Amino acid sequence: MTVAQIKDAAVELGGRPVLRGIDLTISAGEVVAVLGANGSGKSTLIRALLGLVPTVRGSVELFGTPLSRFKEHHRVGFVPQRVTAAAGVPASVHEVVSSGRLSRRRFGAPISRTDREVIRAAIEAVELSDRTHDSVSTLSGGQQQRVLIARALAGQPELLVLDEPTSGVDLLSQQTFAEVLHTLIDRGITIVLVAHEMGPIEPLVSRTVVMRDGRIAYDGAPLASFHEAQHHHGHHHPELEQRADYTPGVATPWDGRSPR
Repeated sequence: MTVAQIKDAAVELGGRPVLRGIDLTISAGEVVAVLGANGSGKSTLIRALLGLVPTVRGSVELFGTPLSRFKEHHRVGFVPQRVTAAAGVPASVHEVVSSGRLSRRRFGAPISRTDREVIRAAIEAVELSDRTHDSVSTLSGGQQQRVLIARALAGQPELLVLDEPTSGVDLLSQQTFAEVLHTLIDRGITIVLVAHEMGPIEPLVSRTVVMRDGRIAYDGAPLASFHEAQHHHGHHHPELEQRADYTPGVATPWDGRSPR
């Protein structure tokens, strides 16, 4: 089953090209790593996929439905880049994760037994059961990132999109994240994650997409890093050498901060 698809898509921000000629299909059960240098368009690609930035050309579909008509938002979980779980508001791990159930509940409806069980399971999945009632402000950066993943999981998504989930966290946190990811893969969740380096998650990835200057330069078997894609022998991956007509890379207003 096709979970997400972009056909011949282009994105412009402030009249400047950021993405061009994007064709990408994500199938159910895949674990897709989107790699690329800073400014290559990798974060903009997934935000276009989710409808967080508009396309000026092409089409985008989620679960076979054009993005403009897609209403089943609970089927998609998104963890943005470099956003703390605390966000300046004192809240416990349980409170933050509970907010992820809003997409599954009627407005104003009280929390149900099912909600409580799903929230508990989401916290357990990211290995933070012992911190359930702690303030997120007391957690490490890696733990806060796992709280955000749990919040996304509380909506019981079929597609989970993570923008640089291991950026700025220590190796131990990266290893814990890899364990969490393995649990989600076992559950059959389709995962798309943006990364610069793979680290401990490398063995879990089933497919690599490499962005270069707003285009997809490589789409295929897993690679360990963007640098491997840059320096891989051309006879193995000649498509890396076939993108001579790319648009110069530009930074975008979306890079480095979460969308509203």
